[in-house]
Amino acid sequence: MDFSSFLTSLGTSFVIFLILMILFALLSSRPGNNVVYYPNRILKGFDPFEGGYKTRNPFSWIKEALSSSEHDVIAMSGVDTAVYFLFLSTVFGILVLSGIILLPVLLPVAVTDDGVKKQTTSARTFNELDHLSMGNITEKSPRLWAFLIACYWVSLATFFLLWRAYKHASWLRSEALKSPEVKPEQFAVVVRDIPPVPEGQTRKEHVDSYFKTIYPEAFYRSMIVTDNKKVNEIWEELEGYKKKLTRAEAIYAESKTTAKPEGTRPTNKTGFLGLIGKKVDSIEYYTEKVNEFVAKLESEQKVTLREKQQDAALVFFSSRVVAASAAQSLHAQMVDTWSVFDAPEPRQLLWPNLKIKFFERELRQYMVYVIVALTIFFYMIPITFISALTTLDNLVKLLPFIKPVVNIKALRTVLGAYLPQLALIIFLALLPKLLLFLSKLEGIPTESHAVRAASGKYFYFTVLNVFIGVTIGGTLFSTFKTIEKHPNQLVPMLASSLPGNATFFLTYVALKFFVGYGLELSRIVPLIIYHLKRKYLCKTEAELKAAWFPGDLGYGTRVPGDMLIVTIVLCYSVIAPLIIPFGALYFGLGWLILRNQALKVYVPSYESYGRMWPHMFKRILASLILYQITMLGYFGVQKFYYTPLLIPLPILSLFFAFVCSKKFYPAFERPALEVAAHGLKQVPNMELIFRSFIPQSLSSEKIDDDQFEDALSQVSRATSFV
Repeated sequence: MDFSSFLTSLGTSFVIFLILMILFALLSSRPGNNVVYYPNRILKGFDPFEGGYKTRNPFSWIKEALSSSEHDVIAMSGVDTAVYFLFLSTVFGILVLSGIILLPVLLPVAVTDDGVKKQTTSARTFNELDHLSMGNITEKSPRLWAFLIACYWVSLATFFLLWRAYKHASWLRSEALKSPEVKPEQFAVVVRDIPPVPEGQTRKEHVDSYFKTIYPEAFYRSMIVTDNKKVNEIWEELEGYKKKLTRAEAIYAESKTTAKPEGTRPTNKTGFLGLIGKKVDSIEYYTEKVNEFVAKLESEQKVTLREKQQDAALVFFSSRVVAASAAQSLHAQMVDTWSVFDAPEPRQLLWPNLKIKFFERELRQYMVYVIVALTIFFYMIPITFISALTTLDNLVKLLPFIKPVVNIKALRTVLGAYLPQLALIIFLALLPKLLLFLSKLEGIPTESHAVRAASGKYFYFTVLNVFIGVTIGGTLFSTFKTIEKHPNQLVPMLASSLPGNATFFLTYVALKFFVGYGLELSRIVPLIIYHLKRKYLCKTEAELKAAWFPGDLGYGTRVPGDMLIVTIVLCYSVIAPLIIPFGALYFGLGWLILRNQALKVYVPSYESYGRMWPHMFKRILASLILYQITMLGYFGVQKFYYTPLLIPLPILSLFFAFVCSKKFYPAFERPALEVAAHGLKQVPNMELIFRSFIPQSLSSEKIDDDQFEDALSQVSRATSFV
């Protein structure tokens, strides 16, 4: 990419961002759009502008976001969101602290050398931005000392701020778990790998006797996990017919007008998708279906509770200290029996995975790792091809007939600015659901854990395929003939390509924060979808709510996307220091805009009390180590005699990771007893706590208590704990 394409990309991205900001300011002030721009506040019963700045100033949201406290974020969106902002502010701090030294020192050192001209035979192989990078430094030059010292500065700044952040994340987690509010998950543990039931006992009696013996004072009761696949299907069909019935009644009520007070009863066909089959009265038909499926559900509930019990259970204690102790204790001599871990929120449990046995879980995990590794490898082929193909010069070589079109100056500038980045972003959008599916296939028992696992896979995928794939792909494609003739030149060529690829990544980061965050703030797409659904599809309040309900921040894809930017910016921070302000803008702007979204828009789908932080910490350190190894290799290619002085850096990073893991991580892995020992403001209602874990498909007011002693321990669910 030449310098004019870079400026075009940057300028147009900024203009698009400004337009989207103005649209946000105009659209968010209209009352009819409140459910799109303030759904979190509305769902919590607040006025959209409550606690905010109700003013005509279109940028008042900035003041509100900046003045909001960590407590405000936790109150509106939970501890997980507060920890995510800790991640954003920590990376922002690392880049600012690095940039304060690197920019005023390294840029003058680079620009005053003329290494690019000395090492380049053709003016077409470098552009103006290369003069501001390490690629402009002559081999073996004493100027390389400045870049070597800069490597240490970036690493030490990262260590310092990560230590502070880990300490703060630990405090946030402990404060949340010390809360005097009653949280059902703090009084329960999940038990897997229940051994065979002794003769003469039911499975529930077996579990009860085992835990009563160990915890005679605090044991409350147990709930045997059942195979709910069939009952879930019936329940979902029943809920679907209930929604259709409500919709039909709403259409009928709407048809009653002054001219026709009796209205028009809606009809539908009973065949495929309502397009074929017998025509019937919708209200009567759906009423019959609801009654039919209510009976089927009650019948299947009885069968499920009696005959479909699994080798897993939830065990409840009257003390959260005892529950915390049980969650971190070894209960059996053999590792594959009586496996116990702390219960998550009821909405987080992945019920089908609880029954999977220990060794099957281990086997599944390794199988998934192999599948992910193969996916990464084979995905690298098309991504490398796309990264090479979408550069204009390579595209013209492959498709000569497009040369007249590409030669149009304005079109060439725009295509050169956006084509490679857009192709890469679209291609990556296809992957997250596959990785989440694979994570759940491992046998992971909770939603938040599955999201963290998918996020980790996505991170390594993006680093290997985007960062490394783009760097290698573009170089191999353009220099294939040279490498074919001189294979020993491969490593030097790849290393020398790093500064040249900095322009691509500069544009990539700019596109991500200007256009990406502009769309995030303006919510143009959700707004259009909501108004189309409201006008043409929604007939009931439930349908209207579903049309505007925003969901959560989407950590499974958002965090790996951020981590890719961390990796890119760290790896190029010394090679091309100009990338640091772009990285700082990405995380600073992200903190500001997502702060607004967390306070007003997104609704968390679960709360894991900051368990995402160790995951983010490890990936930042992985990026740092990759940066240190990259610099070690690049200094070697530059033939700098003192390159071995960089060897201690990755060793220091590994030691730092080890110390943090030993000091902080155990409190994230299992609940600390000193935290659980804090008092509650009220005596917990154990019956409500117990009922909150019963799956919706097994909830019924008509359950005969005595019949289901085996599975539910005399439980019928008429209410739920909130």
